[in-house]
Amino acid sequence: MTLNNLTEFERKVYEFIKRHGEIITVNIPPRMRGAIPNLKNKGLIEVYKKRTEIRSLKKKKFVRVKETDP
Repeated sequence: MTLNNLTEFERKVYEFIKRHGEIITVNIPPRMRGAIPNLKNKGLIEVYKKRTEIRSLKKKKFVRVKETDP
């Protein structure tokens, strides 16, 4: 998937996530969160859960840009 097929807004969200690296989804501005499913379906980002505290069993959702093969 290339970035040419993205809408302008999806490109902004993609660049935001790329600039921040690994980011918790609640730290993404609310309006930008709407583009996450589209970017995930296009294979550009991955959404995963991981624990943020050692003693807590709760997991939080994180987002990051998938690595592209050269």
